[in-house]
Amino acid sequence: MIQNVGNHLRRGLASVFSNRASRKSASRTENNMAEDEGYRNPTEVQMSQLVLPCHTNQRGELSVGQLLKWIDTTACLSAERHAGCPCVTASMDDIYFEHTISVGQVVNIKARVNRAFNSSMEVGIQVASEDLCSDKQWSVCKALATFVAHREVSKVKLKQITLRTEEEKTEHSVAAERRRMRLVYTDTIKDLLANCVIQDDLESRDCSRMVPAEKTRVESVELVLPPHANHQGNTFGGQIMAWMENVATIAASRLCHAHPTLKAIEMFHFRGPSQVGDRLVLKAIVNNAFKNSMEVGVCVEAYRQEAETQRRHINSAFMTFVVLDADNQPQMLPWIRPQPGDGERRYREASARKKIRLDRKYIVSCKQAEMPLSVPWDPSNQVYLSYNNVSSLKMLVARDNWVLSSEISQVRLYTLEEDKFLSFHMEMLVHVDAAQAFLLLSDLRRRPEWDKHYRSVELVQQVDEDDAIYHIISPALGGDPKPQDFVILASRRKPCDNRDPYVIAMRSVTLPTHLETSEYRRGETICSGFCFWNEGDQLTKVSYYNQATPGFLKYVTTNVTGLSSEFYTTFKACEQFLLDNRHDLAPSLQTL
Repeated sequence: MIQNVGNHLRRGLASVFSNRASRKSASRTENNMAEDEGYRNPTEVQMSQLVLPCHTNQRGELSVGQLLKWIDTTACLSAERHAGCPCVTASMDDIYFEHTISVGQVVNIKARVNRAFNSSMEVGIQVASEDLCSDKQWSVCKALATFVAHREVSKVKLKQITLRTEEEKTEHSVAAERRRMRLVYTDTIKDLLANCVIQDDLESRDCSRMVPAEKTRVESVELVLPPHANHQGNTFGGQIMAWMENVATIAASRLCHAHPTLKAIEMFHFRGPSQVGDRLVLKAIVNNAFKNSMEVGVCVEAYRQEAETQRRHINSAFMTFVVLDADNQPQMLPWIRPQPGDGERRYREASARKKIRLDRKYIVSCKQAEMPLSVPWDPSNQVYLSYNNVSSLKMLVARDNWVLSSEISQVRLYTLEEDKFLSFHMEMLVHVDAAQAFLLLSDLRRRPEWDKHYRSVELVQQVDEDDAIYHIISPALGGDPKPQDFVILASRRKPCDNRDPYVIAMRSVTLPTHLETSEYRRGETICSGFCFWNEGDQLTKVSYYNQATPGFLKYVTTNVTGLSSEFYTTFKACEQFLLDNRHDLAPSLQTL
């Protein structure tokens, strides 16, 4: 009996995977045909620059300041191509420099608009270097910039981006989540500083190599001339960034008495414009020196006339430098002794920002296949885990090679084979409002009412309005005598515009208060959740996605091959739950 079922399962899998492969092949053929037609994103702008000696620093490498000018120019032209009017730089996200560029090499920069909001837009930038003699190319960095469109005679309302490729759909979807993260960035810093514990103790250090922070202080003034202005008469954002990099490098050199290398820039945020004739005062100081890196803080203020007492705060940024030896390995740096008061505050803030940078780089930049199933959760990485949770689901949704495996009573089951994962996606239309469905399924404590795989659900922590952590107990699967338990971060998002769905994303996290016990077998989910699209008056397309982990794979394939109807039964139970409770949340809908 068991052997027959096993043979049936193998035959079913072979049939399904064969059909899936043929459909995927057809899909890829269509995609290749589209690529062969020479499609190019209409907002894409390319710049290629030959690096000359006048562009380089004392090491004969392209100055980062010069590179920032080229990046900002390319991104601005892309933004203006989409907006059809002048645009100004509002911010630039973290930049990590992976490779240096030498004299004689070529810098290739590509920029395109990922998403347009009301009057602002996110521009994605890719920078690569090219050696013309060896024909080799390297990735230098990637950047995300926000530009604001500006018209003097009327208010700007940007048109939406037309999405054609899978990559465009993915970037467009995730751009909304990145925008949300930028808006809460300042609050994230404040929350961490309120709970920040400095690990190192100044009194226990070797003071023989300690440098007073005041010795690294730099102040420089620049007069904004016409060559420094853009075509709108405002100081060119790339020029301001280049001046900031210059004073930061001087401050870093005063600490290490060597030529430092800039490795990362934390988010630039332009607080206001400056014009030709302004005097810009640039101030830099080493805030903290760690074992192999240092953080330099830079501030830019503007004033118009020498008699002015009030200066306008234009920009601030934090730059991370290292000193490389002959083998390109980071050298150990002297310690910094902060000044009492503001110096000690900056010192502690630098330690907090380093923690945030590591979290952000690890959690936000990691590819999905490189992420561990369960990531430790704590308040300092809360924003970035939430971002990763939602963006991972959105990227899964945006894939264009989903294959329809079955359809029963208008409930569709799709599958997606990719690398290490087999994902599935179920979809149906339900006669409820999208906001109602979103609210009903947001609270996982109600899921046992319709999903028999959820035996009990405990709310461990309501992190904020949109994020909550749950401890879930599920029945045993596949003859395992132990029931399973999960610790799940559930993140919900409302739409940014009418093309966006409501989203409920879920992934496993680890908590010190809920470690694995002998009573349960710890289960994990790397990416799952719901999306709700408004299809009309009281009509919603409800979709559930799950990226199956190895422990869940056999259960998925059994449903995919038709040997079990549990997916269908559970999803229909979800539909009935929504219909039975659709009038329960009328007051709550006013808050959405």
